[in-house]
Amino acid sequence: MNYLERLGFDADAKVVVVHVDDVGVCTAANRGWQRVSRDAASSGSVMVPCSGFRELIDCIRGEADVDLGVHLTLNCEYASDRWAPLRDDVPSLTAPDGGMWRTSAETIQHARPDEVERELRSQIEVALEAGLDVTHIDAHMGTVFHLNFVEIYIALAREFQVPMFLPRVDRARLLEVGMPDAIERYVRMLDAASADGFPLFDHFDTDSLHFPAGTGESHNRQRLSRLGPGLSYLITHCAELTQEFDGLSSGAQRAEECEIYANGVMSGFMREQGIRTLGMRPLRDQLRAHWGQRS
Repeated sequence: MNYLERLGFDADAKVVVVHVDDVGVCTAANRGWQRVSRDAASSGSVMVPCSGFRELIDCIRGEADVDLGVHLTLNCEYASDRWAPLRDDVPSLTAPDGGMWRTSAETIQHARPDEVERELRSQIEVALEAGLDVTHIDAHMGTVFHLNFVEIYIALAREFQVPMFLPRVDRARLLEVGMPDAIERYVRMLDAASADGFPLFDHFDTDSLHFPAGTGESHNRQRLSRLGPGLSYLITHCAELTQEFDGLSSGAQRAEECEIYANGVMSGFMREQGIRTLGMRPLRDQLRAHWGQRS
């Protein structure tokens, strides 16, 4: 019996974590999360170094069942809002202007793994100390999935006993994306994580925001339709359309995603298609129960 069956789903069910990235980056993202979490979104993750983090914590205070993890952050891609690492002893994570590096490639080139580990652990600890009942971890811009850092990511999930966004990627897929040298190492890590009880995602879709304005509904219907049976992770970036966020990135697309995931359109489509949704909290609880039985 796999983890979905243990949670009461049929073995061939399509189960999707409808996930909102970039919560906490600013007020517009926080308001978007609050709207969609009442409808189609089942989980989200917060960026602890960003200006909207404390506001988000104030907004959700007292909501015991909120399903939010930590969006582990090693990059600041914006010119207009240059957030920095939480720690002052991680100089390799900081660009010359004092903010985090803007691209994953720059972080991979400059960041020391020991400093990455210290900063990411601090982001989780600060979230917990602020009162967030962290349900999982995932990664801003996917930077921690690089071989320099991915073992840190998995080790932190073990340390804090939380599930992580970790897709089930086979050898053929790694060859397809040009990573022949990484194949055996990745497969060993995935196998070890699965053996430890971590849920691996059978399918995932990161194609959020990449659509012409006005086509968000059809784009997201296609995204959901492509997901097969098993456990899937669908990334969205829902935010209200404000001058604040429009000045950062893809404001119109973020607002369009927010609207269709908040107004019943996408939740209705998923019901029509027999797609079930799941938050990360049940996966965390199941993981911790598994480890409790093992100890």
